[in-house]
Formats: sequence, C-alpha cells, structure tokens
Amino acid sequence: MPPAPRKPRVRTYDPAKVRAALEGQVRAVRDVVTVACTEPDAQRLLAVRTRAGEWTVRELIVHLVGALELLPHRLAERPAVPARAEAGLFDYVNGLGSQAAHVAASTAEGAAVFASADPNTVADRLDRAGERLLGAAAGTDPASVVPTAFGAMTVADFLLTRLVELVVHADDLADATGIAVRHDRQALATVTRLLTDALAVKAPGGSVEVRVPPFAVVQCVAGPRHTRGTPPNVVETDPLTWIRLATGRADWAVSLAEATVTASGERADISAQLPLLT
Repeated sequence: MPPAPRKPRVRTYDPAKVRAALEGQVRAVRDVVTVACTEPDAQRLLAVRTRAGEWTVRELIVHLVGALELLPHRLAERPAVPARAEAGLFDYVNGLGSQAAHVAASTAEGAAVFASADPNTVADRLDRAGERLLGAAAGTDPASVVPTAFGAMTVADFLLTRLVELVVHADDLADATGIAVRHDRQALATVTRLLTDALAVKAPGGSVEVRVPPFAVVQCVAGPRHTRGTPPNVVETDPLTWIRLATGRADWAVSLAEATVTASGERADISAQLPLLT
C-alpha cells in the first residue's frame, strides 16, 4: 500500500504585515469606488452587473461594507466566546459556500437601504467601514478570539479572511467598471499564498507542483512524489489568474486556451480541485 500523502505545511502570517496589507488594500478598493462614484455616469456604473453572483456594483460595495464592518461589530457586542479558536482559515475557505444564502440575504437588505442613495453616499459608507476595520485591527490583540459563521476564530485569522474579500472583490469591481485597481502587493501575495495552501490541504500529495510566481509554490495531488530536478507535472500561472481560478471567476479550460495558465504532465490537470472558494 502506498504511503498516505504527507500533510501540507500550514503557513503562518505576521499580524503586522497583514494589518499593513489590509490598509493598502482598503485604499485600493476605495480608489476604485471613488472613481466609479464620481464619474458623470456613476448611477449607470453602480447598476452594472458583476461576476459576483447576481450582484450589481452597488450591491457588491454594500457587501464589502458589511464584510469590513463585521469585526468591529463583533468586538463591540463582546459576546461569550470559547477560550480557544474553533475554526481556522481553511474552515473559512471550505465553508464559504454554505454561507451563500445568508450573505445574499444580508447584502440584499443592505442594498435596499442604499437603493436610492447618491453615489457619494455609497462611497462615504465604504470609507467609514474601512476606517472602522483598520481601527479594530490596530487596537485588538491578534490572538484574541471572535465569533464567526465558521466558528470562533482568532482575530489574526479573521483579518486574513477580510483580506481575501478585499482582493477578490476589488478584482470584481475592476472587471465590472473597467476601472483599473492597484492591488497592494503584500495583500496580493498573502491571498495568493493562502489559496495555494488551501489547494495543498484539499488535495494533499506531491505529484503536481503549482507555481504562482513571484509569490507561491506548492506541491499537491496524491501520486508519485518528485524530489529532484524538474517536476514532471507542473502548473504555472500569475497571481490574479490563480485567484480567479480558485474563486470560480476563471475557467480552467479557457485559461489554458488563452495561455494564462500552463500545465505540463499527465497529472497536471487540477480542474477537479477548482474552485476552492465559491
């Protein structure tokens, strides 16, 4: 019987770097939203459908407001929580789909409140939400525990989930509005690494090497493990394409055809493992 796949190493993240990445990515999202909301045709842009389900740009901004305000709200409520975390980053990745109906309902409720709000009001609401998140991140012990839909999590891990939201949805906003987004480099690197690690956890093994230069390399998929020289099964792509594949924004076959992904070797098709986060 072949040996069981080796458990992938779980990466750790420096809380100070995560906070800095959050600050940079909040700024990047603010820039896109500010430009969209000050365009002469801002109302039209806010009504454009995005690739994030059936949400319009306005609804996606409302969702981001809720995502950014969640930690400050939970800290203000001060509910009873376990002494230790019950859930981690990969519980968030694996469980996000189960929360889709709740997220859609809360976003619809928030969007109804702002349905007739002028674009500047929408942009101001996002600004305030970003400020509250950054204030909570700076003033809270990263090791403390907060309740989430996935179970009690450390503040450090929960802030990483907010970083995922910011990077993924900044890209959604850019796609819908045509306004370029300048992702914070540390934010893009962190989310890339988190999602490649999630792949290694979902499909443990060493038969395929996934490369996302310049930020991440992981081995995954059960089978013969390669230890020396050029691996026989290699997948390579850029960070944004990887994030789009991991979140269902890009299709594996289309990405191969467009050469935004290369895959060499008989085991290099990882489409069965995608998307990771839906």
